[in-house]
Amino acid sequence: MSTDPAAAPADEDAPAPQAAAPEDAPPPEHGPEETRGEAGDGETPAPSGEEGEAAAPALSEAEAELAAQRELRRRIEERKAGREAPVEAGGKLQGAAADLLAAVKAVEGGAAPTAYLPETAPAAPRRPAPEPARPAPAPVAPAASTGPSDRAVDEVAAVLADGSAPAALAPAVAEALGDGAAETLREDPWQLLHARGVRPEQADGFARALLGAEARPDDARRGRAVTGWLLEQAALAGHTALEAEALRAALGQRAVPDPEATLREAVAEGDVLVFQDPLDTGAPTAQAQAPASGPGADETEEPAETPVRVLIGLERYALAEESLADGLAGLVNTRPAAGPGAEEWQGAGGEGRGSAAELIRAAAGHGLVLHSGGEAARAEPAALLTAAASLGLRAWGAAHGPDSRARLATALSGTEGGATTVAGLLSGAEGPGRDAEGSLALDLLVVLDAPQLDVESAAMLVEALPDGARLVLSGDPGVLGSAGPGRVFGDLLAARACPVVVSRTPDPGPVGELVSGVGAGELTAVDAPGHEVAIVPVRDPAEAVHRTVQLVTESVPRAFQVPPEQTLVVTPGHGGAAGTRVLNAALKEKCNPGPGRFAGFDPGDRVAYSPAPGRTELGQVLGAEQEGLRLRCAGGEVLVARDRVAATLRHGWAVTAHQAVTLRAPAAVVVVPGDAGPALARDWVYTAFGRAERHLSVVQGVGPALATAVAERPAKPRTTRLPLLLRPQLPAPATA
Repeated sequence: MSTDPAAAPADEDAPAPQAAAPEDAPPPEHGPEETRGEAGDGETPAPSGEEGEAAAPALSEAEAELAAQRELRRRIEERKAGREAPVEAGGKLQGAAADLLAAVKAVEGGAAPTAYLPETAPAAPRRPAPEPARPAPAPVAPAASTGPSDRAVDEVAAVLADGSAPAALAPAVAEALGDGAAETLREDPWQLLHARGVRPEQADGFARALLGAEARPDDARRGRAVTGWLLEQAALAGHTALEAEALRAALGQRAVPDPEATLREAVAEGDVLVFQDPLDTGAPTAQAQAPASGPGADETEEPAETPVRVLIGLERYALAEESLADGLAGLVNTRPAAGPGAEEWQGAGGEGRGSAAELIRAAAGHGLVLHSGGEAARAEPAALLTAAASLGLRAWGAAHGPDSRARLATALSGTEGGATTVAGLLSGAEGPGRDAEGSLALDLLVVLDAPQLDVESAAMLVEALPDGARLVLSGDPGVLGSAGPGRVFGDLLAARACPVVVSRTPDPGPVGELVSGVGAGELTAVDAPGHEVAIVPVRDPAEAVHRTVQLVTESVPRAFQVPPEQTLVVTPGHGGAAGTRVLNAALKEKCNPGPGRFAGFDPGDRVAYSPAPGRTELGQVLGAEQEGLRLRCAGGEVLVARDRVAATLRHGWAVTAHQAVTLRAPAAVVVVPGDAGPALARDWVYTAFGRAERHLSVVQGVGPALATAVAERPAKPRTTRLPLLLRPQLPAPATA
């Protein structure tokens, strides 16, 4: 690695319009990033109008994706209603665990809660899973309009005004609360927490303005709303549920006087679900132990209480996770539909010993296959798609975003006929469409960027597959996980109940060598004779900003002929002295100075566009029209409606690693300021470094803390139920 000694005058900072970051509790999984508090990162800041711009409908792609999510939830609700008995979440339990499960069942049957949450959350074996049920999904058609009516928004705005809350929140509140939103909000002001970006202290102030002295910390409505808010914040951090002990502690931190009673109330009202799942202690359970007998046996001794892990979650994510487990089990336990034989698959590319041939052979005989590897390994699922198409199968590949889809299309001989995005596939805007039964019209689906699948997206995909179809999930397990709840790819890799093909195709060059070392927990110097990797030490954040601007605008273009618009700048968070806000202001001033006439943007600005939470693509502002801002993105031109600009656009000269997780650029500048050290982790470093194709510059301000993070801080665990839901339904672990 080399050191870049270049220097340039610091640029004067220019202001950039941004939204305030919400407070997360529990803290987000990806410590150094504030990814969920920025416009364009999934949060919905208060919209702001601009002169000369007229209101326009929301983008059809975003509406179609919301419609697809609603359709999934509708099918899950129908499945739940069709069950003859409540879903059990524990096995044969005893003691406090049995009391709690009895309380949950009583609540589901309409009775008042009779049990309590134990002071400790012991752990135990779970019930047999229900039989896999995969009804044919109904067609999902893009909706013309799925948002609240103007009248509903106006009514909510009136209630907000009475509570001294900004009227700009009205569309988000009306969307979140649905029919009768204004009446619901007036009766329960803490329902304001259902709107993205609203924090408990803000909801408390709104409640005091509406209710006066009646708004008290011990109000049951407040406790239930804060409980739901905490679980939504946990979902933003990747969890599908929280342990009861952690949730009680978080409620106490939010000034809820009696967390235990609050949770009982939330269960009674159906706001949350309670689950009891076993912890794998390695010891035989009480149920498995034979009763003692013979002389000396104590006949009065009670069997040992079975330990359980008590989890509390929102119904939305719990049912999606159960639906996903059922669908995945169906894929594993069912042979693919009749088609080409083994010899035909081998003839189409399955011969030989390479990873691509191994993947083709695995997909030929199994309904679910996992494939792991880096960027260079993407050629292997592309080879599978090509082989399947040559056999007459309807084969499609789905990537996380347009940039990743374009790289897949290039691997597929430059045509996008078999490449789509996951969102486009689910919404019907891209891909093969649906058959007469409402299933996707395909025989093989290969999902790239699989670590970015959250439980809801994964459940929608699996539900939409026709009977007999094959599903291949491919991705790099070392990158940051999904922006939504769940750890689908990681959980399946750990389960090993289907073939797992590990690519033997390494990413090339010094950058590939460096990233591979990071994945193994080592930050080592690599031989970079062409200055492919450069370390730029800095003393403080101001110098980090100064050197970053110089690298992007002078050093990298001069040494590698990479223009500034093709260099990706990655930094740990949005805030701070070297976060995206400061870097974007400095880079805009240098690369495309202007007054920001159109909602803070000028033609030529580089922007980060997020049509939906968890999805970011880079684009360029082409200009402003009466309806909104027109962009050029990887997927083509996009018109962002005026009332969607604040929620979906931000300057994109610099991004966070989570925003850039599926992007690649000829050159990347990774900024690691001195205040980021304690929050860094291996998956963040791996993701940030891996965005570079030809050249990587690391603006290093944390010293040895960077190597410490790589060696000692793996990705934070996520609390999910998918492994336990899958375990009873799957055969013993298998390999390819």
